[in-house]
Amino acid sequence: MSSIKLFEKPLGMRDTFPQIYGKLETVRKIGSELLRKRGFEFIKTPSVEYYDTVGKASAIHDATLFKLVDSQGNTLVLRPDMTTPIARVATSKLLKEKIPQRLAYFENVFRAQQQEGGRPAEFEQMGIELIGDFSVFADAEVIITAIELVKAYKIESFKITIGHAGVLSCILKDYTESAEQAGTLNELLVQRNYVGFEEAVLTFDLPQTKSDALFTFIEEAMKLSSIEGIEKYVRKNDALEYMRKLWELLVLAGYEEYIAYDFTLSSHMNYYTGMLFEVFASGSGFPLGNGGRYDGLLEHFGSNVGATGFGLRVDRLLEAMPRQEVEQENVLVLFSQDRFQEALSQAQLLREQQKRVTFQSIEGLQNVAGFKAQFQQVNEFVGEEA
Repeated sequence: MSSIKLFEKPLGMRDTFPQIYGKLETVRKIGSELLRKRGFEFIKTPSVEYYDTVGKASAIHDATLFKLVDSQGNTLVLRPDMTTPIARVATSKLLKEKIPQRLAYFENVFRAQQQEGGRPAEFEQMGIELIGDFSVFADAEVIITAIELVKAYKIESFKITIGHAGVLSCILKDYTESAEQAGTLNELLVQRNYVGFEEAVLTFDLPQTKSDALFTFIEEAMKLSSIEGIEKYVRKNDALEYMRKLWELLVLAGYEEYIAYDFTLSSHMNYYTGMLFEVFASGSGFPLGNGGRYDGLLEHFGSNVGATGFGLRVDRLLEAMPRQEVEQENVLVLFSQDRFQEALSQAQLLREQQKRVTFQSIEGLQNVAGFKAQFQQVNEFVGEEA
């Protein structure tokens, strides 16, 4: 076994330094206030869950799960997402008290990385779950809440890109010759490998009409301006009608400017069975988050109810948020031991004025000038009293 170096961290783990921690507190405060005003109640689940329940149901690839064994020999996992444990709690208890449930969270999730690649193995997610409502109105509420949450962070340039797992599945099945071919194309779309998609279509040796339709679909389905644009690829079905109704609700609510369509959208989270979406914003090279309808997940826990929600990556939110101005003046009260009481009174007075005050003895400093340079205001109580 190689020795652990003194300052190394486990693969994918990160330290959170004071400046970033302060920004995280701001994100939590803004998000908590908005979600509570919209009727969502916050919930916290254990960091560790049973592998046979949450681990297997989570749809996170098994190789990326952090696994542990307890003293009774049970296999445990660090929670890889928040949707699955919340589904467990809701079906075991909360739905017996009230239905539907509007739940929110701000928690860390854990996904092991095979190689560093700059990707974190632990990161914070903020999101909501609306459990117990099959209606299109619930999906509209979730999307609108996502829009309002992003706006609350003063992110101006962003889009919610919407697709539908049922519509995509129907298209892939109609224009391929087997379930295996459809599955291969779907996996390539999960990976956003559009070149691989076209290459796979060529290897299938499909009838010309089918291969041409798939090539045209992959070019057009990511930039549709309306639901009608997808109709030439798919026969009329409930999923398409559902999406049309969802669009009408978003227009009535006045949110159409934030909406784009991408019917190639697919997710590695295979519990999404209906509408699904991703949130993109300038400033981040990755989606800020994703969400959708996951009715089938609740069945894993023995409950036949509708569910929809979303989660946002807090680290990516920070990338997209505009630079925040300093909210409080950073004040230093510097004192020598003979003026401690006078300096303490001044520090208390400034704090009552809602200022951020650091109370520091000059005897405890090695570099007085360097320390003082970090503050916008310095009040000195050094030497003899005036």
